[in-house]
Amino acid sequence: ADFVWLSFAVTLVALAVVPPLLFRHPRAMLPWEVLALAALPLFGRALAAPGLTSNVATYLAIAALALVVAVELDTFTSVRLANWFGVVFVVVATMAAAGFVALLGWGLDLTVGATFVLPAEPPLTAAEEAAAVEGLVRDFVAATAAGVVAGVVFIAYFRRYPDARIRLPEELEGVFE
Repeated sequence: ADFVWLSFAVTLVALAVVPPLLFRHPRAMLPWEVLALAALPLFGRALAAPGLTSNVATYLAIAALALVVAVELDTFTSVRLANWFGVVFVVVATMAAAGFVALLGWGLDLTVGATFVLPAEPPLTAAEEAAAVEGLVRDFVAATAAGVVAGVVFIAYFRRYPDARIRLPEELEGVFE
């Protein structure tokens, strides 16, 4: 009944099946290492007690999705991401998702009285406002750090496998030229 993690799982599966559906070939898949890395937050969430997982795990999951998108762009399109741009893309996508989650939480706080961002219903005391801002800053720092980690994984992966397209079936070679 956890909507955030359910959304993550559905998005990950959708991103994983786009290449085989688009190219109509079952071997036109992301490298298994990338899919395994992206699925790790799901397994961590499933195996850990809900109280033990934090927003950092959520941002690592978002960074993993950004990494999947970057690898798909680099592998299955004519777009070639330079190492520095791959890192920037993953970091910025993760930070943007963190901002979207914060705005969504704030909107829910104001409309339905939830306490995702704001510790209480407005008007807030100065201490409550400071606590809310401090929590948001911690979340943005965690999102940025998770994005940097995923960006470093992007570079490390593509230095090890300089051209992920070599894993594609022979029928798909030349499609991206």
